[in-house]
Amino acid sequence: MRIAFSVLFLATQLAANTALAQTAAEREACQADFEKFCKGVEPGGGRVVKCLSDHLSELTPACQKVVKANSPG
Repeated sequence: MRIAFSVLFLATQLAANTALAQTAAEREACQADFEKFCKGVEPGGGRVVKCLSDHLSELTPACQKVVKANSPG
């Protein structure tokens, strides 16, 4: 049981680290666009992605790619 818990914990940590790295890269790709178009938007609930989606044609190509990858549908 203890070994199974350790393996599960390790797998969870590796998955979290991968997700954090991806989020940091996405944040970097869209930081300037967020500040320009969505500065007053409160993060959470998909509000930032929605705001950036509303300005999709005005975003940098790197941020457009991130928004398209994170948009539902």
